[in-house]
Amino acid sequence: MSVHLPLILFTVLTNGLAQILLKQGMLSLGPISVSASDLSRAVPAIALNPFVLAGLAMFVVSMSSHLVVLSKVELSFAYPFLSLAYVLVAVCSVYLFGESLGMFRIAGIALIVVGTVLISYS
Repeated sequence: MSVHLPLILFTVLTNGLAQILLKQGMLSLGPISVSASDLSRAVPAIALNPFVLAGLAMFVVSMSSHLVVLSKVELSFAYPFLSLAYVLVAVCSVYLFGESLGMFRIAGIALIVVGTVLISYS
């Protein structure tokens, strides 16, 4: 396994956390219509929402750590690990947002985990 795995996993964690923060921010704003009048009101509310701002900041942290990873390991090794963020987000979504995971999602998550483990041993 790569000695860079902790930094790769940090990238995954911060990427997943960014998604969770963005979702919380948008939940706090409620559904947004795509009409011009709704968008003109929604854009400032989105831009000033603390959860959205924290999510965007977390993306900057995630991308910065990913760039460090890319300077050290092959892209074909590092990039597939980002799929683990989906696993993190799916599990957290159940507990934080009350979302459900059906059998197909669970099977997909299992395949992602197995594939990432196989890549980690390459």
